Amino acid sequence: MNFLKLIRYQNLLLLAFMQLILRFGFLKHQAIYLFLNDWQYGLLILSTILIAGAGYIINDIMDLETDADNKPERVIIGKSISEAMGYNLYFVMNVTGVGIGFYLSNLIQKPTFAGIFIIIVTLLYLYATTFKRMLLVGNAIVALILAISILIVGVYDLLPLTFETNQKEMGVYFSLLMDYAIFAFILNFIREIVKDLEDVDGDYNQGMNTLPIALGISRTAKIVFGLGVVATVILLWYINEYLMNNQLYYAVIYCLLFVVAPMIFFIVKIWNAQHKKEFHMLSNLLKWVIFFGILSVSVINLNIRYHA
Repeated sequence: MNFLKLIRYQNLLLLAFMQLILRFGFLKHQAIYLFLNDWQYGLLILSTILIAGAGYIINDIMDLETDADNKPERVIIGKSISEAMGYNLYFVMNVTGVGIGFYLSNLIQKPTFAGIFIIIVTLLYLYATTFKRMLLVGNAIVALILAISILIVGVYDLLPLTFETNQKEMGVYFSLLMDYAIFAFILNFIREIVKDLEDVDGDYNQGMNTLPIALGISRTAKIVFGLGVVATVILLWYINEYLMNNQLYYAVIYCLLFVVAPMIFFIVKIWNAQHKKEFHMLSNLLKWVIFFGILSVSVINLNIRYHA
C-alpha cells in the first residue's frame, strides 16, 4: 500500500481512465480505423502510467525536506520505503516504460518516436531536480506532460493510418485531441499554482522561487482568480461554438454542470482563500474538472449518435 501511495495511484488511475475514454469512449465509435489493437493500446497506457509513477517517485526523493515541512504525515521515502529502494523503483519503472514506448514506436514504423518517452522521463527528472525551483517553469512542465499524454493517443493510433487521401478527416480528430490537450494544459497549469499556494511554507524554507513566494499568497490567489475567469470564458465560448451551434444540448448541459459550474465555484472560492486546507480542496476540485472535461468527449459522442 505504501508503494501505491508513493506513485499516487489515484492520479495514475485517473490518467489511465482518461486515455481509455479517448479511445473507447470516442475514437472507437468513429468511422475510422485505429492502428493499435486493444492490448497494444493497453501497453501505451501502461507505459504512460509507469513513467508518470516514476516521476512521482523521483519527485518525492528530491523533496524529502520540503515534504517534511509541508506534509510530514504523507512522507514515505525514508520511512516506509528506503531512498535506495526508491531509486531502484524509479529506474525499473522508467526502463520498462521507455522499453514499451520503443516497442510501440517500432510497431508503427516510427522508431524515432521513442524519443517522446525519453523526453518525458527527462522532463520529469529535470522538474524534480531543477525546474520546480524556477518561477512558473515547473508549473508549465507538469501541465505540458499531461497535455502530451492526450496527444500521444493520436500519435500512436491515428498518425500511422493518416495518408494523403484521408488527411483532412484525420485532421478533425487530431484537432479535437489538441483542443482537449490545451484544455488540460490550462487547467493543470492553474492547478500547479494552487498547489504552490498550498505548499508555500515548505517551499520557502527550501529556497524555491514559486509564484506565491515571489508575490505573496494574496496576490497569487488574485492572479489564479484571473486565470480561472479566462479559462471559464474560453470554456463557455467553446461550448457555444461547437456544442450549442450543433444542437448537442445534452453535452451542453453536462459541460455546464460538471465543468463550468465547478470552475465558477473555484473562481468564487480562490478570491479570498488563505489557508492550506482551502488550497488543497481547490487543487483537488481542478483535478476533477480536468477529468470530467475529458469525459465530456464520450458524452459528446453519445449525444451525436442519439441526436442523429
